[in-house]
Amino acid sequence: MQQTQLGTSNLSVSKICLGTMTFGEQNTEADAHSQLDYALERGINFIDTAEMYPVMPRAETQGMTERHIGSWLKKSGARGKVVLATKAAGPSPHISWVRGGQQNFDAANLRAAVETSLQRLQTDHIDLYQLHWPSRNVPVFGSNAFNPKLERPCVAVEETLAALGDLIKEGKIGAIGVSNESCWGVNEFIKQSEMGGLPRIATIQNLYNLTARHFETSLLDETCYRENVSLLAYSPLAFGQLTAKYHDDPKAKGRLTLFPPTWSPRYLRPAVLSAVAQYAELARANGLTPTQLALAWCYSRWFVASTIIGATNLAQLKENIDAYSVQPPPEVLAQVDAIHAAIPNPGQ
Repeated sequence: MQQTQLGTSNLSVSKICLGTMTFGEQNTEADAHSQLDYALERGINFIDTAEMYPVMPRAETQGMTERHIGSWLKKSGARGKVVLATKAAGPSPHISWVRGGQQNFDAANLRAAVETSLQRLQTDHIDLYQLHWPSRNVPVFGSNAFNPKLERPCVAVEETLAALGDLIKEGKIGAIGVSNESCWGVNEFIKQSEMGGLPRIATIQNLYNLTARHFETSLLDETCYRENVSLLAYSPLAFGQLTAKYHDDPKAKGRLTLFPPTWSPRYLRPAVLSAVAQYAELARANGLTPTQLALAWCYSRWFVASTIIGATNLAQLKENIDAYSVQPPPEVLAQVDAIHAAIPNPGQ
């Protein structure tokens, strides 16, 4: 498995990252351990999680994903073999049970988030610590238009970086990153780090898949290239839509049928369904599965440092990893762009 360096950090990670948001909800602890064992066997050394996982978020299960990873790290003795990433939840009225509803990126909150994650993960340090979504008003999770009427009190970027800097000095975290960020956000984090001698972000974890290519159409690709911030692409299969399993069987078991439609409405939009049908037809007409096309395309993008994949069973995980060796021909990639031009970013 090819590896890449994350931004200006000293972290070298596999081009595929194991996402774990199903651990503790759709996957048991035993399932989680099996996936982690298999991923490590296949050369994946990068694990991503978050304090609010699993999804969909519930007070009863919050933190279970990190706990399952922690029990695996203790049992396997593999801590030194993996790059461990987790995320601190930003402000949200919908997850009031996380840190007692005090989710934000001030010093007290970040310290509480880091220390509880360390306890659940059964480790003394986190290699990559990320801000799950911004403290300020930003359109995220299916909202794609900035609305100044939604402005809210937020923690200044320089204050957040200073707090993270203290945690770095203490050895609790290593590199830092942002998630669900914009061009302005990336530039502000870089500016404040340079002005104040504060830690510099190494990564941005943003949505990127065949139905959501905003990263390359919003100048984030140029921004991150010039500032040496590595993209960790999440949801490359659009919550399973790009596998075409729901296209083939609308009642197929998965996140989009197990959880209420209000939880992920962007992947149920008519334009998404139309795009999925066309990508599936294109894949199958060229001897590929829809999963292979979606993942091979994402793996091949020059600005994707590592693609975060998830699975609920080992067969899915194997197919997802095997797609790394698939190389769609140029004419197929041209047809992908033609579909995108006709139905641009329906899942953004």
